[in-house]
Amino acid sequence: MKTIFSRATIALILLTLTIPGFVFSQQKQQTQPPVGRAAGKPPGATTASVRRGTRTDASAIPLIERDFDEALELIRQNYIEGKKLDYNSVFKSSIIGMLRSLDPHSNYYDREEFDELKTDQRSEYFGIGASIQNYTVGNDTDTYIAATFDKAPANRAGLRFGDRILEVDGVKMTGKPSIDVRDKIRGPRGSVVKITVERAVDKRVQTVEITRDAVPQPSIPDAYLIKPGVGYVDMTRGFNYTTTDELQGAIEGLRARGMNSLVLDLRNNPGGFLDQAIHVAEVFLPNELLILTQKGRNGLRDNVYRSRNNSPDLTPLVILVNENTASASEIVAGAMQDHDRALIVGKTSFGKGLVQSIIPLEYGAGLTLTSAKYFTPSGRLIQRDYSNGGFYDYYTHGGSIRLDRQDEPAKPAGPEKKTDTGRAVYGGGGISPDESVNARTITQVQRRLINPIFAFSRELVNGRIRDFEAYKVQQAIDFSHDLQPSDFPITDTLFKAFKEFVASDPSLRASAPLLDSNRSFIDLQLRFNIVTAAYGRVVADRVFITTGDLQVARSIEVLPRARDLAMSAMRQRVQP
Repeated sequence: MKTIFSRATIALILLTLTIPGFVFSQQKQQTQPPVGRAAGKPPGATTASVRRGTRTDASAIPLIERDFDEALELIRQNYIEGKKLDYNSVFKSSIIGMLRSLDPHSNYYDREEFDELKTDQRSEYFGIGASIQNYTVGNDTDTYIAATFDKAPANRAGLRFGDRILEVDGVKMTGKPSIDVRDKIRGPRGSVVKITVERAVDKRVQTVEITRDAVPQPSIPDAYLIKPGVGYVDMTRGFNYTTTDELQGAIEGLRARGMNSLVLDLRNNPGGFLDQAIHVAEVFLPNELLILTQKGRNGLRDNVYRSRNNSPDLTPLVILVNENTASASEIVAGAMQDHDRALIVGKTSFGKGLVQSIIPLEYGAGLTLTSAKYFTPSGRLIQRDYSNGGFYDYYTHGGSIRLDRQDEPAKPAGPEKKTDTGRAVYGGGGISPDESVNARTITQVQRRLINPIFAFSRELVNGRIRDFEAYKVQQAIDFSHDLQPSDFPITDTLFKAFKEFVASDPSLRASAPLLDSNRSFIDLQLRFNIVTAAYGRVVADRVFITTGDLQVARSIEVLPRARDLAMSAMRQRVQP
């Protein structure tokens, strides 16, 4: 069964690569819109020519299938571990290898992975609704509840910050990586998981039964006034079905509270649905302004997208980006920059300039396949070059673990284009910010301090640090709390108590000499932990945004320039 299924899958993918009409007929059968992602070479260029000269038509597929069968049979007969062969892994790696020969973003997903991909596109997922993390307390490294979320099963079951996970469904989890614990906790909606925890509040061991359910995961987890008149919208989670509606609701709520300028945070936003990126740009751009030009293979995916908004939002706007801002979020940033509607602040974005289609396959599997390029309104293709390096090099030198130095200025890689007011912009390597500002960094020394800070926080919020009962969190989590500067201040006396806590614990004592020189980091992380325990993770994230975030601070400073730039572009467009 597995062999037949996988051969059929490979044949299906080969057809996808060699017959353009197949992809688009599949698109018509879907009820969900395509995802706006970025990749590289046009599909169908060379795959079907393997060992068969230059043939790229569908008639080559039987020959390729025969070669694959012969190779598989040789492996089965001669490989030293042939009797233990995992055919699912063999077929999966074959398919992924085929797609990797095209570009770094075309990918194959088995049933479980494809379900997870589709879950990521919704504004919810199925689980218990808790974030977990490994911490070392004393001599043991275990998995702890870092946060639970509003209306989630874990919160309803009473799990709290600092609870230590001992078992899941009777299987011991002590000493295991948090990713293994996560996989054990996950399961289908409606199923029950039994989690045994050591309660942070009193060290009591308790087993709780939690029914897995839908957990809200909005595109915009938070929106607030970062200072009087200045709104901040956290749009860091991706572009899902509800993104535009969430944005409009956030803007209306902020305007009712006196907002007259806006910072839109797209840092770490991995992208998502293309149509949502277009609609988000449409919120701010007047009718008929170009948002995106899409060009596909042989003209089959060519499209031009323009704003259809006669009453755009005119609030002065700054957009935050970084090296993990990708795909759909780059479409928004690029359109805003090209039309001088917003100033872009931060670091150069990922550089993902191609669109991918999501294609369901047999037995619940699926793939994402590059099907078009997109160009910003000025004509920029922002896709980074990937022709001279492999998959690992592409991501380590351009994505979430990019190795380039923060202080190294981005060099334009593509031809010069012009914004509406004549400013020079460039393609070929992401969206370069108008104001380049380095992000806050964490040193290796500071990473070592995470564990003692957590251990102290766990004792503090449960009332076990003498003379600091005011920091004890007794009430239910107030997820709707509007964080104030006076909430849980980190005073000199509290910092002194932390130093005494570290000095009194033999497992932490080595960190004692590092504390004074890292005071600001400790203050920030400690307050984040306390606020997480009292008000949840979303509110706690405000601690980082409002304290010492250089990119956010610079965004607020340049808002007057953003306003003047947008007004200048508007005047230019209305001139006869």
